[in-house]
Amino acid sequence: MTRVFVRHKVKNYARWREVFDSYRKVRRAGGEKSFKVGNIAGSPNNVVILFSWDSVANAKAFFRSKELKAAMAEAGVREKPEVYIFEDK
Repeated sequence: MTRVFVRHKVKNYARWREVFDSYRKVRRAGGEKSFKVGNIAGSPNNVVILFSWDSVANAKAFFRSKELKAAMAEAGVREKPEVYIFEDK
C-alpha cells in the first residue's frame, strides 16, 4: 500500500476543510483510496493528512499537479507543504 503524509499550515482550518472536501472527487480520480485529517496538538491551523494511495507513481503525479497547487492557494495554505510518499513494508 502506498501512503502519503502531508503537513502544512493554513490560514483558517474551516475554510481549508471546505476546499479539501470539495476536492475529493479529483483526489479519488488521481488514485486516493482513503485519508485521515488531524492537526498538530494545540495548533488547529497546522494540518496533518495521512492518505492511502493506489500507487507511488499516481501519488507523485497528483502532488506535483498545477491543479492541486491552485486548490491549495484557494484553501489558504500558507507554506510549502511537507509531502512524504512511502510504501508499507
